[in-house]
Amino acid sequence: GAIMGGIIRNEIFKPEEIIGADISKESRSKVQSAYGINVTEDNKKAASESEVLVLSVKPQYYAETIKEIKDCVREDQLIITIAPGKTLKWLEEQFEKKVKIVRAMPNTPAMVGEGMSGVCFSEDVYSDEERQMIQNFFLSFGKMEVVPENLINAVTVASGSSPAFVSMFIEA
Repeated sequence: GAIMGGIIRNEIFKPEEIIGADISKESRSKVQSAYGINVTEDNKKAASESEVLVLSVKPQYYAETIKEIKDCVREDQLIITIAPGKTLKWLEEQFEKKVKIVRAMPNTPAMVGEGMSGVCFSEDVYSDEERQMIQNFFLSFGKMEVVPENLINAVTVASGSSPAFVSMFIEA
């Protein structure tokens, strides 16, 4: 929701240009109502109709989800993954072909447009246009920093946990 709100509010994509997939009918209705996007329960439909594919599923479902959609994914698509612990190499192996992958981990302040995302790219994401689109995408709900992949887990831990620690300190 935080990402969706940011990209729509900042006109990165219009609601009618977005298709969201979810197995839960209740979740689809809620998101469609809140943001005015297209929804489906069909991951293949969402993957095949997207220019930019955002994979935001729980890490334990990544292999299953990628297996389902990998034949629908095109080499010209950007795939933004929000998957802690899933490396670019692992993600590329799951797709079994060259794909343009962005590995990122936004944190919870993104819900109020103040998030911080650490981002790294596969070697196939190289054009200035692609990198500008990715930057605009992440800046729509906070800030971003491109980091080498060997530091992305540290960024995830620091940026993901810090707001929770600050909240605990404030409550104490």
